[in-house]
Amino acid sequence: MSDVLELVDVSVVRDGRALVDEVSWSVKEGERWVILGPNGAGKTTLLNLASSYLFPTTGSVTILGDRLGGVDVFELRPRIGMAGIAMAEKMPKRQTVLQTVLTAAYGMTATWHEDYDPVDEARARAFLDRLGMNEYLDRRFGTLSEGERKRTLIARAMMTDPELLLLDEPAAGLDLGGREDLVRRLGRLARDPYAPSMVMVTHHVEEIAPGFTHVLMIRQGKVLAAGPMETELNSRNLSLCFGLPLVVERLGDRWTARGLPLK
Repeated sequence: MSDVLELVDVSVVRDGRALVDEVSWSVKEGERWVILGPNGAGKTTLLNLASSYLFPTTGSVTILGDRLGGVDVFELRPRIGMAGIAMAEKMPKRQTVLQTVLTAAYGMTATWHEDYDPVDEARARAFLDRLGMNEYLDRRFGTLSEGERKRTLIARAMMTDPELLLLDEPAAGLDLGGREDLVRRLGRLARDPYAPSMVMVTHHVEEIAPGFTHVLMIRQGKVLAAGPMETELNSRNLSLCFGLPLVVERLGDRWTARGLPLK
């Protein structure tokens, strides 16, 4: 399998502080990665590097075979799907759900005077249906619940048939029902052999959907563990990552973590 993402000795320094520090990491075709870590660990920085919206201070980043600094990022970015809080803030609130997804076909966030092909509309409807949004096509984006917005943005990220899908805390702000519904749908996507390689940022192991294969744990900009979920997602590594004693358990195809009681 070829690498869809490769970081070699990458550091990002801002105001004398390393947001990520000499990180080496690769994602191969077909893999589904979770990035775990506390606030400020460098998770979103890694995602911004992977999306080509951030360049490293030192080291090299290669995305879909092209090295940052030697490629036109405006040609690269349509090959990458991105869904997260930052993308939600760019979406016009008065646009309908269907329009919000359709604009991705032109690499835009707002409709203007575009004429969309029937195939584009069919694709948008299919992705929205897959994510349980078929009944919301004419709803304005600004009136959606947090969970409905997240599902709309994931459908939007899939519109360009990306080779790499990046999800920045897709379950953040959801209640229990919304989280479980999203995890179930992400699990279906992760298990689809035709789906793109995926990288998801989260704080919580409970948000890891079935079908995700690998985990990267980061703390204070440094990678603590990276590899297959079955070997790397354990109590020792998670305790080091979050800085307190934690117990990780696997229940069927889901994960859970809890702190040890105080003595």
